[in-house]
Amino acid sequence: MFTDRRIERHQLPSFLQVFNRLTDKPIGFLGNASEDGLMLISLLPMMIDVDFELRLKIPAADGDFHAIDLTATCLWSHEDINPQHYDSGFRIISASEEYGQLISVLVHYFSFDPLQASA
Repeated sequence: MFTDRRIERHQLPSFLQVFNRLTDKPIGFLGNASEDGLMLISLLPMMIDVDFELRLKIPAADGDFHAIDLTATCLWSHEDINPQHYDSGFRIISASEEYGQLISVLVHYFSFDPLQASA
């Protein structure tokens, strides 16, 4: 039976916490993201059809954080498969240029190119 892990597993929600930009209080974790939207995993359901001022705090190499600010509208919110957690979908209204750069980095990091693997 195969038991050794050859590729380190990265849990995105363990790293990218989402904050209320106005209060700097944590509201959840980034479940997934695209140029047009994101999914938030939180302990409470989010209000639907409400605009949220969000901040992602991206860990920097020096141990500090880099803030990425955005405004997004919550389109849906429902209980997650995990008890006491909620998934909420947001449409991006406006975001800093750094948000687009983050999406590009995440797509590159989590993508698998079979052509490169065979080289």
